[in-house]
Amino acid sequence: MTDVLVIEIVRSAFYYTIIIVGPILLVSLIIGLLISIFQAATSISEQTLTFVPKLIAVFIVIVLLLPFIISEMKTFATSMIKMIEQVR
Repeated sequence: MTDVLVIEIVRSAFYYTIIIVGPILLVSLIIGLLISIFQAATSISEQTLTFVPKLIAVFIVIVLLLPFIISEMKTFATSMIKMIEQVR
């Protein structure tokens, strides 16, 4: 296994991680920002007010993006298997 192959594997792993997790983190960030603005405007300091809506939003996003996530993971796994075949 050469250095170039290892770098390609790591680069590909980081790429697919960002592609899969990015939308989920973005939704969580936006919901958290909106709720914190609401809390600042109304002086409500309830801790569960931020946790529950973010949890629900992240769950909905994961369910909606599940076909895309599975497709990207399948693409990554296929490319890794092809790389293993090339090494032999």
